[in-house]
Amino acid sequence: MSTGFFEGIEKVSFEGEGSTNPLAFRHYNPDELVMGKRMEDHLRFAVAYWHSFAWEGGDPFGGQTFVRPWHPQDDMGRAKLKADVAFKMFDLLNVPFFCWHDADIRPEQGYFADNLATLEEITDYIGEKMQASRTGLLWGTANMFSDRRWMSGAATNPDPDVFAFAAATVKSCMDATHKLGGQNYVLWGGREGYETLLNTDLGQELDHMGRFLNMVVEYKHKIGFKGAILVEPKPQEPSKHQYDYDAATCIGFLRKYGLEDEVKLNLEQGHAILAGHSFEHEIAVAASEGMLGSIDMNRNDYQSGWDTDQFPNNTPEVALAYYHILKAGGFDTGGTNFDAKLRRQSLDPQDLIAAHVGGMDICARGLKAAAAMVEDGGLEQALTERYAGWSAPAAQAMLGSDLGSITDRVLAEAINPEPRSGRQEMLENYVNRFV
Repeated sequence: MSTGFFEGIEKVSFEGEGSTNPLAFRHYNPDELVMGKRMEDHLRFAVAYWHSFAWEGGDPFGGQTFVRPWHPQDDMGRAKLKADVAFKMFDLLNVPFFCWHDADIRPEQGYFADNLATLEEITDYIGEKMQASRTGLLWGTANMFSDRRWMSGAATNPDPDVFAFAAATVKSCMDATHKLGGQNYVLWGGREGYETLLNTDLGQELDHMGRFLNMVVEYKHKIGFKGAILVEPKPQEPSKHQYDYDAATCIGFLRKYGLEDEVKLNLEQGHAILAGHSFEHEIAVAASEGMLGSIDMNRNDYQSGWDTDQFPNNTPEVALAYYHILKAGGFDTGGTNFDAKLRRQSLDPQDLIAAHVGGMDICARGLKAAAAMVEDGGLEQALTERYAGWSAPAAQAMLGSDLGSITDRVLAEAINPEPRSGRQEMLENYVNRFV
């Protein structure tokens, strides 16, 4: 099926920092070597199908502003047209990956059997598109938050029929992801939480969510899916209290239900901000536990109280995120998914291309700055110096000691420590040399 949606827009190319072309890369050169590895292979960019093609431009206070040729998204003909447009954009940007929810790629039919039929049909169609494209699937997932059936959660729903519908839905999406060669499968519990404890059995809901995720892992091994299973933390919105609040909460949950060796995290910048954290904090927490899987790169408006999902434009923030990713060894099956959407006033096809060009360039700049900091070693040296006292034999012995023995040593040696500067401003100035 042909489409003229991007008619007149040429394939985006790298033109260098001197370029003034808004639809050209100034920093993202896929073949540029960074720390001995191609930039494309470091960043592993993915386009989000939902925000780029399924989102209609609404916000909490207003409805649709985008009028696309595939609207309304209610039949398979328009679903296939949407796929044609998507793969045209993948080609224009030359991205290696994309990501989807089932509800993005097929129309909602109501009954599971009908949803399954349309999902299988569009999976075959997308598979044909992929054969003629270099763009692969970074991950698939199930939308279990938009339809009214999910209003009280999916795996945590008090109605066992909803739990069953959720299980069948996830199975179908895992099958589709596996068939399309996806490198990961993601679960985001959009409504796995509660509004009030007056009608919530919190312990039962957590146990059900833990069992549900174990079923997912069991099915992964049954079908021979080699990709990673990822969960995505988010603190609130839409639920008042969400069970997957942040990286640390998710790690505790995974350990409680014996999943720490089977499941990793897909971290989003916007969700980190909603949780009161920085993105690099969430990445560092996941990396410290060996659970860093993939990232959704976007940003929030710091003057708004919800998840605005804007394209990244802050090089220092992005650089610090990639610094911790590089320190953790980089991505394995994960990558950089643009879980970001146009502003609802940005109506034109060119806006969609320009947004991704800008986001990819910011990530490239951030990656190069992060690599330069890693290679320079200044931050690592500062850490080594700050914690140098712990390398002394007496300090190491103390960790295996007890409070009484430590007290005896403090008295015997008249220990009276003087505080030492953390040099935060000097380290911030150091980072600014690279960004």
